[in-house]
Amino acid sequence: MLTILGFVMIATFLALIMMKKMSPMAALVLIPALFCVLVGQGAHLGDYVLKGIGDLAPTAAMLMFAIIYFGVMIDVGLFDPVVRGILKFCKADPVRVVVGTALLAAIVSLDGDGSTTFMITVSALYPLYKRLKMSLVVMTCVAATANGVMNTLPWGGPTARAATALKLDAGDIFIPMIPALAVGLVAVFVLAYVLGRRERKRLGLLTLGDTRPVTEDVDIEAGEPVLVGAGAVGAGGTLSGGPRTPGGAGPGAAASAGSPEDADETDLQALDPRRATLRPRLYWFNAALTVALLTLLILQALPIPVLFLLGAALALTVNFPQMKDQRARVAAHAENVLNVSGMVFAAAVFTGVLTGTGMVEHMARWLVGGIPDALGPHMGLVTGVLSIPLTYFMSNDGFYFGIVPILAEAGAAHGVTPVEIARASLVGQALHMSSPLVPAVYVLVGMAKVEFGDHTRFTVKWAALTSLVVLGAGLLFGII
Repeated sequence: MLTILGFVMIATFLALIMMKKMSPMAALVLIPALFCVLVGQGAHLGDYVLKGIGDLAPTAAMLMFAIIYFGVMIDVGLFDPVVRGILKFCKADPVRVVVGTALLAAIVSLDGDGSTTFMITVSALYPLYKRLKMSLVVMTCVAATANGVMNTLPWGGPTARAATALKLDAGDIFIPMIPALAVGLVAVFVLAYVLGRRERKRLGLLTLGDTRPVTEDVDIEAGEPVLVGAGAVGAGGTLSGGPRTPGGAGPGAAASAGSPEDADETDLQALDPRRATLRPRLYWFNAALTVALLTLLILQALPIPVLFLLGAALALTVNFPQMKDQRARVAAHAENVLNVSGMVFAAAVFTGVLTGTGMVEHMARWLVGGIPDALGPHMGLVTGVLSIPLTYFMSNDGFYFGIVPILAEAGAAHGVTPVEIARASLVGQALHMSSPLVPAVYVLVGMAKVEFGDHTRFTVKWAALTSLVVLGAGLLFGII
């Protein structure tokens, strides 16, 4: 019964948010509360929720101060050169923009933390996507999938968990997996190229001079208004590739700078080269502080929440000595802080109930118990396949400490070594980074102003395909 209710609870949650019948925050709280009562454990709901909040409180604190820290770094101009470099590479070509998204996300993912990756990637590219009227779910899809592949780095989390759970060396797990993961990363760039071609076909060839819309249509997959049509090509830099008026001038050419279509122009001012918050004289201090912070994060010198708390306090104090300026900077980023931390605590209700009632354990054991004996010698393949849905519906802790040891034990009975099981367990990470149980994904969709349901509907199929590519490469190279 717990197994069935567990799957029904997850399916109900996903269906409601993807159909936009409930907000993710409300669904994360109300759906598990209802199912907790249905399984007859309503009296323990408070205990489960408090346990879940206790487990995720450090993550919420980390996200809160990380958002403030990177928000301040954006305000003072630390990432402006990065954005200028990306703009120079992209040249308003949707294909280059999407490929640049994958490249930036992959590079920043080297720090091992998904939240910081998404904050930097979205902050750098959001203004460009808005300016070019590109679909924002394309950005969130590519960033999440690229980070998922890179999340397998030994300091990223999953590899360390697998090594700990099976008492193995992290290097023995990760290093042989590098060829398969490299193929997965190539698959992400191919995906970025394909999605970029789709955006180029939809928007035409663009320049940054004028990107005002002509007409609006509905993007069926993204579920949001998108642009169709474009202005004529002109020396001043206008859109090209869309319909023209009889006179040869594109209809968009008549739009004025103060037209209603430019109502979202304020969203593009985050990297205004004339903004008052710039601190060019402190550029190298801020760069050194950020490098030091990320280095300490990788070395795990202090807990991540403590590092970002100290970093945020130091960044605010040095860059904005006046109290009123500090309050203004915190207030400027308060909406992101509230949205993300609120979603984390809401997710704590979901994970608390799912774990506390025993539903997740019953679901996992049912799946493992359903493996036919004939598949015993192929437990590496079985583990890789199972890792895709299980790491989506479970936390990494639950999967690596609860399920992987069971799979390893079953494999050992058929001559499959634990290290093969550990490598195969990394396959699902490309999809895992879009799981509703991953706090970092709420940073991604929140900062990109994308509905979580839209992101899920668009991303899941591509991320799952990327995971299958990693699995196929692992089998082909004899790694799994």
